[in-house]
Amino acid sequence: MENPTSRRNAMRKIIGAATTVALSGAINSRLNAADEAMGAVLKGRINHSVCRWCYNTFELDALCKAAKNIGLQSVELLTVEEFATVKKYNLTCAMVSGIGKEWGITKGWNKKENHEGLEDWYKYLIDETAKAGFKNLICFSGNRERNLDDEDGLKNCAKGLKKILHYAEKKKVTLVMELLNSRIDHPDYMCDHTDWGVELCKKIDSDNFKLLYDIYHMQIMEGDIIRRIRENYQYIAHYHTGGVPGRHEIDETQEIYYPAIMNAIVDTGFKGFVAQEFIPVRADKLASLKQGVSICDV
Repeated sequence: MENPTSRRNAMRKIIGAATTVALSGAINSRLNAADEAMGAVLKGRINHSVCRWCYNTFELDALCKAAKNIGLQSVELLTVEEFATVKKYNLTCAMVSGIGKEWGITKGWNKKENHEGLEDWYKYLIDETAKAGFKNLICFSGNRERNLDDEDGLKNCAKGLKKILHYAEKKKVTLVMELLNSRIDHPDYMCDHTDWGVELCKKIDSDNFKLLYDIYHMQIMEGDIIRRIRENYQYIAHYHTGGVPGRHEIDETQEIYYPAIMNAIVDTGFKGFVAQEFIPVRADKLASLKQGVSICDV
């Protein structure tokens, strides 16, 4: 005959074990949810961002949530109308878009006839950027249309940008001109070499005018990326990534070794942002983004 006391003791042990398992599961679930809410823990030597346009199949809210979970601090190249969404997720916009209905990559500061319209447009953008608490606003040289000489284009850019630099300085906003390749993606774009961009920085001579060094574009135009960064880092406010060739994922499928470049950037004392600006080709685009951030998180 079974001892009732032993049976009760056995039942207590089973119930206790089940309760422990249930509590453990609940605690782990809460911890996982907390980890997800807080985002991934990165090394902190690189400030990470992502360019909105590369993930335009996602709603901005969804991209912001994913960015937080991956550990990014910024979603960038946003319009003024998108500022509220990114701020809702306690993210910044490390580089504000400068493209409007009339102005953009091909139509920029290298032509005198553009200056009046660009001045009005950029004063508006500077105001909105400052109001949102953001720091960097992208700008473009424009194309070499009608055989515009590079030296004349340089002088025109400097003259036009100087008209608004005092306003940007007052609002604590930095205007950042992007270096783009003119061989493949942006035919005839003028600011297509580091030396040209650096010379423009020297002519303007303001801490509120810098360069956006796009590693993808400059690998296509001139290569020697690490040396160029080490020689000119004081003129660079921001970096973009992208796999060469193709501008896709930045892993072993392309030719650039990003960890070495990121270490070189860190060694210069850079405190700005590095943004992923590759176009993912895999089905799980967010997994590609997470991988890109991991590769650059040296």
